[in-house]
Amino acid sequence: MQFTKMHGIGNDYVIVNCFEEDINNPSETARRVSRRHYGIGSDGLILVLPSDSAHLRMRIFNSDGSEAEMCGNGIRCVAAYAYNHDIFPRDTMDIDTGAGGKTVRLRLQDDRATGATVNMGNPGLKKAQVPMEGAPGERTLDEPLEVDGRKLRVTCLSMGNPHCIIPVDELDRDWCLELGPHIENHEAFPERTNVHFVKARSRDEVDVITWERGAGATLACGTGASAVCVAMNLLGETDTTITAHLPGGDLRLQWKDDGDVYMTGPAEEVFRGTWCGS
Repeated sequence: MQFTKMHGIGNDYVIVNCFEEDINNPSETARRVSRRHYGIGSDGLILVLPSDSAHLRMRIFNSDGSEAEMCGNGIRCVAAYAYNHDIFPRDTMDIDTGAGGKTVRLRLQDDRATGATVNMGNPGLKKAQVPMEGAPGERTLDEPLEVDGRKLRVTCLSMGNPHCIIPVDELDRDWCLELGPHIENHEAFPERTNVHFVKARSRDEVDVITWERGAGATLACGTGASAVCVAMNLLGETDTTITAHLPGGDLRLQWKDDGDVYMTGPAEEVFRGTWCGS
């Protein structure tokens, strides 16, 4: 299997061109290639496929083998990969995902894609859209949630996949990563959830630590940063345009008047190789 390793601010993926490759068991393949010391090492596997409704289709599998609906950092990598490898050499493309179609506008440097802006779409603010237990028409905005004996205040929404945002006064990485798996698997979230601990620096800057559903602690999460942009604005903590500082780097987010969230960030190729299936 030929592959390309890429990352978006440290959120790293094994990209496979399924115009040419046939992956029979992507869940098992994702688990094997993602292992840091025995495989290629990644947060997951992304398949680039033909689409009947868009220019391309992407499927993403987390490092635990579960399939995710959408990945913000991953879709930037897919678009840059498609451009740089002449699969679809145009600077704007529509990509079909498990969360619907997304439009990506590439940033080019010396006729090479180095990053992109993605229309991430409208956030789903109702519990039924997250999904989350409770009255389906209600929002989860600064609500109490008891987790492992601790009482937290959470805001939850969907960016095509579920997110739980917890504002904090100070970011303690060990504390965040200890709580992350308990929140991910909390009974309130029937499909599990991504978890983001957020400290507001100012009206237009936040710091974020992420525990990602199906992947654990990651250096960044694009759909999560988009969710943070919406949640922190709804809570009155930030404006609608922010920079999110994540362990792997920065993302620029805008929640525009049309209701869509726009995410801008880099996409970098690391190396290419052949996976022998060991």
